[in-house]
Amino acid sequence: MLGGYAGKILDVNLETRELKDKPLDEETLRMYLGGKGLGLKLIYDEFRDDMQPFDPDNLLVFATGPATGARVPTSGRYHILTSKSPLTGAVGSGNSGGKWGPYLKFAGYDAVVVRGISEKPVYLSIINGKAELVEAPDIWGMTVTAVTGELIDRTTGNPRKTSVACIGPAGENLISMACIMNDEYRTAGRTGSGAVMGSKKLKAIVVSGDKRHESSNPEMLVEKVAESMNLIKENPVTGPKGGLHVYGTAVLVNIVNAHGAYSSRNFQQGYFPEADEQSGERLTATYLTGTTGCWGCPIVCGRKSIVPEGPFSVKYTEGPEYETIFALGSNCGVKELDAVVKANHFCNEFGIDTISMGGTIACAMELVEKGKIPEESLQGLNLKFGDAGAMVECVWRTAYKAGFGADLALGSKKLAEKYQAPEYSINVKGMELPAYDPRAIQGIGLEYATANRGGDHVYGYTIPSEILGIPKKLDPYSTEGKPEWTIFMQDMVSAINSTVICLFTSFALGLPQYAGMLQAITGMELDPDKLLRIGERITNLERLMNNRYGFNRLQDVLPRRLTAEPTPAGPSKGQISHVPDMIDKYYELRGWVDGVPTEEKLRELGIAYGEHRKNESKC
Repeated sequence: MLGGYAGKILDVNLETRELKDKPLDEETLRMYLGGKGLGLKLIYDEFRDDMQPFDPDNLLVFATGPATGARVPTSGRYHILTSKSPLTGAVGSGNSGGKWGPYLKFAGYDAVVVRGISEKPVYLSIINGKAELVEAPDIWGMTVTAVTGELIDRTTGNPRKTSVACIGPAGENLISMACIMNDEYRTAGRTGSGAVMGSKKLKAIVVSGDKRHESSNPEMLVEKVAESMNLIKENPVTGPKGGLHVYGTAVLVNIVNAHGAYSSRNFQQGYFPEADEQSGERLTATYLTGTTGCWGCPIVCGRKSIVPEGPFSVKYTEGPEYETIFALGSNCGVKELDAVVKANHFCNEFGIDTISMGGTIACAMELVEKGKIPEESLQGLNLKFGDAGAMVECVWRTAYKAGFGADLALGSKKLAEKYQAPEYSINVKGMELPAYDPRAIQGIGLEYATANRGGDHVYGYTIPSEILGIPKKLDPYSTEGKPEWTIFMQDMVSAINSTVICLFTSFALGLPQYAGMLQAITGMELDPDKLLRIGERITNLERLMNNRYGFNRLQDVLPRRLTAEPTPAGPSKGQISHVPDMIDKYYELRGWVDGVPTEEKLRELGIAYGEHRKNESKC
């Protein structure tokens, strides 16, 4: 077995209650590493074109990578995959930090594959190599912090050595934007994986263990980690005096707003005049009580917060992050930071993706503004841009499908379609867009349109180069070179998410550092080109599965608002997104035709294809 791996997968059948240990295939690891790549390959091996999100056969995969739990910076992450997302209809995907990933590895497994539907609510316990399914109908309905504490007490009793990944009421109620939470405040967000877990009646997975997994070349690893740590510490974003450590991800609020890319009022505008009132600097001066980081993280970007008094009081919570502040703040026209902290806390407790939640509320607010939703449907909600109280109330109503919350639970795409105004849902492939207006940042618009999991910024994160000038400055208004750069970032991030370490390291590190650390851990012969090739293979495999679900060029588009309606005011006034002018070049460079990889490209990457694929060819 290669270094850095536990060497086995736990296969869980919730219907039959059968738990099986399965060995990891070394050739699969050489082709896909772990994390996202491994999860996709496991799904592909059992892929069905007619899969539905809540089918028993919709696999839910929790996967670590070779760097998870290793002595490398930011090694506390894991990846989640579902065969089909209830939000997008494509392959579902999410990534989370905290300590759950390392603790699964320490418990003796690289991945957990969950299939079937349990008759009664259960939780899965994996402690030092022993896996057990436990019926627990009494924990169904608990919020995230409540069930986390309860299951630690029922299992090890040791919160320092135990980690819980769970769903809240939103997942139980099959909300399309429900996510999976771990360590109370860490989130595997987007694409509705929490609803898939809820459909299976699986409330939580508890992990704990003491087994460490040796690297292939410890001396080389020490050398490569030292090099990477120096780069992280010296970097102005990730270092001890850098923006992420000092102000958290919310350091971006004022930076992006100054560029005219901080959208407000459901992307009707690209600038929010009150942005400073919800910035990382303002959070630090008001509700911040401390900082926190994931397992093995030298960056420490997490925030601890309280709101001591008032209608939005919160005794303790973590966050809010930049994306959350945008989604529940400016995008809803809400300037009050305390309301955003409260709404974020509710999303954490109920297990809801904050970007999709905010995007759906903003969509509803515009539907009301444009007279598309009759007053009686709102059942008393004053759903107007800038109403902080209504925004907060929408969160808990959505989790429980209470009143108008049942409509919000559909997500913005289906909500807007219900009220016959689909143009007011700002989504790609059914997933609400994050906190960068693509009219002012051309590369991120191309990423939104072409990202396999929908309107996504982190799977091809062009913001460092287009806004911060890292590792090189690209003109955000120009389309020149953006197809090439978007492809590079998408493939590199696919590799990073299969490693699995934190994307924020890419502010300071490049492919040579990632390849060097991976080679030392695993013993594979890796260099930057080989690692990027693995990332390209992973991107294409995910695209292939989405093609088989019916996705192609028609879904690789931005909402018309962003390509036809110029930003009305602010620093980016007059700009539109030029994705239609870049997409053909992107496809040509990818080796795709109308969003579909050619047979030649799949052969080149060693990906088998066709309706009756049996095994994957070796590469």
